[in-house]
Amino acid sequence: SRVFWMGGCIIRAELLGEIYNAFNENPSLDNLLVNPFFAKQIKSRVPSWRSLVALCVTNGIACPSLCSSLNYFDTYRRARLPANLTQAQRDFFGGHTYERVDAPGERFHTAWTEAHKDIGDANQRTAGENVQK
Repeated sequence: SRVFWMGGCIIRAELLGEIYNAFNENPSLDNLLVNPFFAKQIKSRVPSWRSLVALCVTNGIACPSLCSSLNYFDTYRRARLPANLTQAQRDFFGGHTYERVDAPGERFHTAWTEAHKDIGDANQRTAGENVQK
């Protein structure tokens, strides 16, 4: 059982009781998003959440917490994350190599332009760094 101190908390809401219940029911709960109560609550609000973020963005209203939390939610529920672009950029700018989903454990480097041909063979690198043997 986890201990929740709510005596001086500024968030005096029933939600704290639900958080307590979720961790009491499953002490090894990794994330509240996978708890049935919270999953149902979030799922019922996703369309409105998306609409609100879209409305703010299209009207030039900053909503960093809403955008970030929606991005976190979208990322959390994906089996495969969108790191491909980041890996490609790292390889393009620094020759750091990348791994492909069709060849796990194997590293690749692409000669993106003529200037990239001098970077060397990906097999001569260690830990994805630009280290020549």
